[in-house]
Amino acid sequence: MSLLRPLLLDVVPTIQQTAALALGRLANYNDDLAEAVVKGDILPQLVYSLAEQNRFYKKAAAFVLRAVGKHSPQLAQAIVDCGALDTLVICLEDFDPGVKEAAAWALGYIARHNAELSQAVVDAGAVPLLVLCIQEPEIALKRIAASALSDISKHSPELAQTVVDAGAIAHLAQMILNPDAKLKRQVLSALSQIAKHSVDLAEMGVEAEIFPVVLTCLKDSDEYVKKNAATLIREIAKHTPELSQLIVNAGGVAAVIDCIGNCKGNVRLPGIMMLGYVAAHSENLAMAVIISKGVPQLSICLSEEREDHIKAAAAWALGQIGRHTPEHARAVAVTNVLPVLLSLYMETESSEDLQVKTKKALKNILQKCTYLPALEPLLHDAPPNILKHIVGQFSKVLPHDSKARRLFVTSGGLKKVQEIKAEPGSLLQEYINTINNCYPEEIVRYYSPGYSDALLERVENYQPVL
Repeated sequence: MSLLRPLLLDVVPTIQQTAALALGRLANYNDDLAEAVVKGDILPQLVYSLAEQNRFYKKAAAFVLRAVGKHSPQLAQAIVDCGALDTLVICLEDFDPGVKEAAAWALGYIARHNAELSQAVVDAGAVPLLVLCIQEPEIALKRIAASALSDISKHSPELAQTVVDAGAIAHLAQMILNPDAKLKRQVLSALSQIAKHSVDLAEMGVEAEIFPVVLTCLKDSDEYVKKNAATLIREIAKHTPELSQLIVNAGGVAAVIDCIGNCKGNVRLPGIMMLGYVAAHSENLAMAVIISKGVPQLSICLSEEREDHIKAAAAWALGQIGRHTPEHARAVAVTNVLPVLLSLYMETESSEDLQVKTKKALKNILQKCTYLPALEPLLHDAPPNILKHIVGQFSKVLPHDSKARRLFVTSGGLKKVQEIKAEPGSLLQEYINTINNCYPEEIVRYYSPGYSDALLERVENYQPVL
């Protein structure tokens, strides 16, 4: 590095550029080398030349700044401290698209780290010029500018508002149908980062008429386009029932369910969460997810996926669908998802988050579920903290349903209940008493543990009358 630094001031322009490029590649390699560029006092020299030199050198210098700034907030701060932002913003107005692109890239990498650095990029006046860059004809420049706007928007509602005020949303929305997949990824990402912060910002996206256009991206051949489109829909749906309803009306729920069915792994995650958010808002919206066949699709994710965090999201979404009314709970229970939730909850390999989510989902669904055939298998496997909810549901239904009472005896449910050891005076014991009161005393005795031994003893001790 000490040998490269003087070459930045060489009289031959190509040597200057090659030296800058070499420094950029070194800095890009890891943070130690980037640190060395900062310590070697090379940045002020680059910033000075960035304003003075030809377009080839500008590109190379901006590349070095980006390579240094990408590693950590501290290194990005070093670039800000040496006054690079103003010069980079001036480069956004350069006539050469390559220079604009290199500058936008560097600015995006600086803004990416945190709100303070992002604010510094905004204060330097980058946003309106980045919005102009997304309108340029060059695809590469559009991509990088959209990516930089996404990086600026993500930290806070105020920063996202700055991007909106510069008129970004209308231009981004127009590019959702652009044939270039990499551009679509960045556009959808930027719109998501804006929409996630507040109802107002989400509504701005909707008003730019991104529906139903954005739904076509869920069928895209590019996995990241699918994922980012689902993320955008999720970020809008989560805010209010009205926004969720609007997505339902546009056919968004059915489209997301199809998308989940056609992909695997992390690409599914935003779609799964979107269904949970929609269902959480109200009974009607949860019913919309059920009618669009969301429940079987979520239970497939629960069984198929390898990653715990995806399973946890699916469990959470199923809990949000099933927690409203007995009808909702039944729609979830009939897909045979309760035993799967239970085994994931009891599985020692499951992550803590997955155990918490499956337990909560089970509780949400069980407290509403009156569909006894789905509850019965759980009686035999559930631990005490889940068992009380299951027995509780039987104690609500059996007193009013003679057919269910008979079935409960023949299927072995009553016998199982007699084997449960409950604390005297506990809620579980109350539920068991309620169930036992639905049956004649001799039936309850017959199914109690130890009854057959007592009978045999009576046979032995019985003296026949001769």
